[in-house]
Parts: sequence; C-alpha cells; structure tokens
Amino acid sequence: MKLLFELSGENPTLPYAEIECVATVLDTHPQVAIAECPVPAAARRLAMTHVVLEYLGECAPDITSFRHLLSGLSLSTDQLFAGRAKLVHDGCQEKNPCSQREFERLIGTMITGPVQLINPVEEYRAILSQDRCYFGRVLFRIDRGAYNERNPGKREFFHPGVMMPRMARTLVNLSLAKAGTTILDPFCGTGGILIEAEMIGLHAVGSDFDPAMILGSKENVKESDLLLADTTRLPVKDCSVGAVVTDFPYGQSVCIKKVDTMEHLYHNALEEINRVLKIHSRAVVVTHRDISAIAAEHMAVLQHHTQRVHKSLTRHIMVLLRN
Repeated sequence: MKLLFELSGENPTLPYAEIECVATVLDTHPQVAIAECPVPAAARRLAMTHVVLEYLGECAPDITSFRHLLSGLSLSTDQLFAGRAKLVHDGCQEKNPCSQREFERLIGTMITGPVQLINPVEEYRAILSQDRCYFGRVLFRIDRGAYNERNPGKREFFHPGVMMPRMARTLVNLSLAKAGTTILDPFCGTGGILIEAEMIGLHAVGSDFDPAMILGSKENVKESDLLLADTTRLPVKDCSVGAVVTDFPYGQSVCIKKVDTMEHLYHNALEEINRVLKIHSRAVVVTHRDISAIAAEHMAVLQHHTQRVHKSLTRHIMVLLRN
C-alpha cells in the first residue's frame, strides 16, 4: 500500500531513514515521505512520524491544482469526515499564497459525504511542502505522548544523561530489526534501548561492565537478558546477533576495562560487535564525536546522522553493516 508520512521536524535526516524499517521510501520532501508499505499497521512502531495516511495524490501547491486533483479523485464517504491542511515549516508562502483554510474548505465541498469538524470518523489531509501539495486519508496518528510517559525520570532506576525514549526507539528502528530478532546493546546502561526493543517484540540482550548498571537495568526491563560483561570480550557466539544498537560511553569516567583510551575502546568494541553480528546485519552506534574513519575499518558505513543535544553535545549516529 502506498502511504504518506507526515514527519517530525526535529531532525533533518532521521525521520526518513527510520521509515525503512517498515517501508520502501519512494520520494521525500521537507517533513513528508511517500513509501510503499506492505503492512501499514507496522508503521505504528515509528517514533519520528506524526501521522500515517493512505496516499491519494499530489499536485502543485495552489488552489486551482488542488481542485483539479480532487475532481479527478471523485471521493465519497458514508463516514463523518473533516478536511485538514498543514503548511510545513519549509513551505513557501510566495509559491502558495492561499490559506490553509481554503484547502480545507475545498476538501469539505468536493468530497461527497457528511462533514463533521469536531471528532470526525475520517480525516482527509493536505500537506503543503515547498513546491508540492500531498493529499491523503489519515489511517492513524503516532501516540508520541506515550514516549513522554516513559521518561527516564519515571523509571525505577535512573541515571543522569540517559537517552530519551523517542530517540532510543528511532535507533532501534534504524537497525531494521523485525519482531523475534535478537538485538544486543553492549553498553546498555539503564536499559532504555532494551525497553524500546522489548515493546516492538524483539528479543533484547543487554550487557555492561558496570555492576551497578546491570542491577539497575533489572529494575527497568521486563524480559531482556542482562549480562555483566566487557564489551570488548562479549560472552556471545560469532554471527549470533541480528542487530546491535548502542550508545557508546562519552568519557573516561565511565567504567571500562582493558582499554586506556576512548580510541582503543572504539576500535575494540567495533571489532567485537562485528564478530557477534550475523552477516548483512546492522549495527547502530551513537558517539559524542565523529568516528566514521574508525568505524569504516571494521564495517561498512551506511548512514551518518547528527543530533544536537545541547551546545556541548552533538550525537553522531552511524548505521553500520556487517559484510
């Protein structure tokens, strides 16, 4: 099924890459993606998507073109419906002088059926992004509030500086791991990545060299297996893990073994991650600096994203492939 994704604007590249876990991306515009998705409901696992719609068509972002698009579709419904329009932040008002209300009014008048603006059963949505207007029928919205309910501060065990649930879910999705796949986080900390992996049906395994983190993680996770282990010497068989997702330590204060510099840690840990991964499987690793050159010595670098956390921390998110 061809779907239209209304995306979060919080990162310029991650929302598009995340969709690959459930669909094949066909086209992109600012905060919009079109993709072929065999199981639309699977898109509920996405963290950086706001709305998932059935793709109905697209046109130039002016009212005349939109009227022509709706005329050709000849849509009708027995359900109470509403029309909505959104101008995303990169939309060009000079190219599109019409108001969002004009687009919404046109949807209401050119679709045959009962209009209900408050709590409609169906919603048809126009998204105006730069030089295109995308149109679709809403299938569902992603419950982003549920991620806030899983805020790390609400967990049984908390440690400062941990990753927020929405980013942790995004990283898991970048691995392309499917339900039932074994996913490993060799620097599991408080278990945030493991929690998100569990929620989408993955077999999560976490390890850490710090006993306090393993004890704390046992309070946070429900079904994950936890190992007290040195990441550079994991008690895991060769080619036995379907995906690795991890947030590397950010400084010398962390509890690490048999390495005297972060440089050595990166090399040794990536070598070990490559060993335990199945052939053609992905590792998603997060670091506080660009280690692309180091990573390329061990695995193929497929993607490199950045996320600014605050003025002194920019995360580097790399998607690596075990050849």
